[in-house]
Amino acid sequence: MKSLSLLSAHFAVAALVLTGCSVGPDYHRAQVETPAAYVEKTPWKQATPSDAIARGDWWTVFNDTKLNELQTQAAANNQDLRAAVARVDQARAISRVAKADFLPSINANASGAFLRNSSNSEVVSPGLETSNVNTSLSLGYELDIWGRVRRTVEASTATLQASVADYEVVRLALHSEVAQNYFSLRALDTELDIITHAIELRQKELDLVRTRFQAGSSTDLDVARAETALADAQAELATVRGQRAELEHALAVLLGKTTESFRMATSPLSTVPPPIPTGVPSDLLERRPDIAEAERRMASANAEVGIATAAFFPVIRLVGTAGLESADLGSLFNWPSRMWSVGPSMTLPIFQGGRNTANLERSKARYEETVAQYRQQVLTAFKQVEDQLSTLRHLSDRADAQQTSVSSSQRAYTLSDLLYRTGAANYLDVIDAERSALESQRAAIRTLGQRYFASIQLVKALGGGWNDSQIKSFASTESKP
Repeated sequence: MKSLSLLSAHFAVAALVLTGCSVGPDYHRAQVETPAAYVEKTPWKQATPSDAIARGDWWTVFNDTKLNELQTQAAANNQDLRAAVARVDQARAISRVAKADFLPSINANASGAFLRNSSNSEVVSPGLETSNVNTSLSLGYELDIWGRVRRTVEASTATLQASVADYEVVRLALHSEVAQNYFSLRALDTELDIITHAIELRQKELDLVRTRFQAGSSTDLDVARAETALADAQAELATVRGQRAELEHALAVLLGKTTESFRMATSPLSTVPPPIPTGVPSDLLERRPDIAEAERRMASANAEVGIATAAFFPVIRLVGTAGLESADLGSLFNWPSRMWSVGPSMTLPIFQGGRNTANLERSKARYEETVAQYRQQVLTAFKQVEDQLSTLRHLSDRADAQQTSVSSSQRAYTLSDLLYRTGAANYLDVIDAERSALESQRAAIRTLGQRYFASIQLVKALGGGWNDSQIKSFASTESKP
């Protein structure tokens, strides 16, 4: 056993003494230009620590119990989210594979051979029969002098962190889509209420026109117009019900349920969405998971340059074997059968046909690609926030104008109906006024739904309250051997 102790000592000394450097560029995050403030001047104030969007469960800002319930179901059952979790698990396993090269590999070996020399060949001992049996442990350890292993671990760790960020991207998209479909469905519920009320009103008007026609104070043309108006409203009701069913089906899929097993009770929408704190543009670099993913891909590509650079340098390994060898199985485990060997081995690339140079050029080009993608992602993020701030401002202005339109059109309908009943107006005036009132109400509720949609898109553009602390925690734990 003295030989085994000596062999272990060789490896321990080598691991402590032969520390090298990492070739290739060290990683530094690419610089990007960030504006000091958003261009849009809106009532949505900059966030402070006390009013920032809640991390993770950002949808609670809408204070809707049913929405909270749906989001919980989506997080537990959505298949796209489960696939993202599986991708993180894959990346974590790959990272562990890379870190395994920090440690020596140990293998057990056993072999037996029985040989008889040919009697008709020119050998020293024709017809001689021999045997050889051995069992051993072999160890191998790469001295990471040039940092190939370290760069490989850097690359795999950054890829793992990118997978975590990708999971957050999928999660944010899922919860955003659930919220958007939910509020769109509620807006349709409000439209259904408006149209149902219009149908009831038009049915009463039709009854009135028929009564007046029978009394000779109205014409058959007025009856036909009233029947047409009623049928049009009934057709619109069927259309909106179809749209609602599609949204209900979409929610079912997001929640990981079959369409026939999921139903949403009607719940008309009436309140305006809450203001969303925006923060400052520089916050996006830490708040958006897609930016974090792009940045981690960039870090991984930078480490790949180091791996490609290390390929030009020799690979030095310590290899050793210790075990038992004998010509006879019966004496294999005797002390004189012991054997061992230890020493370094080196592989130096001399001619590879330009392979290493091409790999280095490819890895550098790949890194430049990820830098461009990262910067483009940042620019896109700023644009998306500005877009939603602008959209919310214009929707707010539109909503104010539409409220005036709703009030005026309703007053016009009331007056035209009164004039028709007293014989001072024809029924066409009533139909036009009632149709305008209906369209004004529906337009107003559509705008309300769009305001919710834009608010959710703004939350998504801001990163949904997420920050890069989870990525940083992976950086501190997963990069260690």
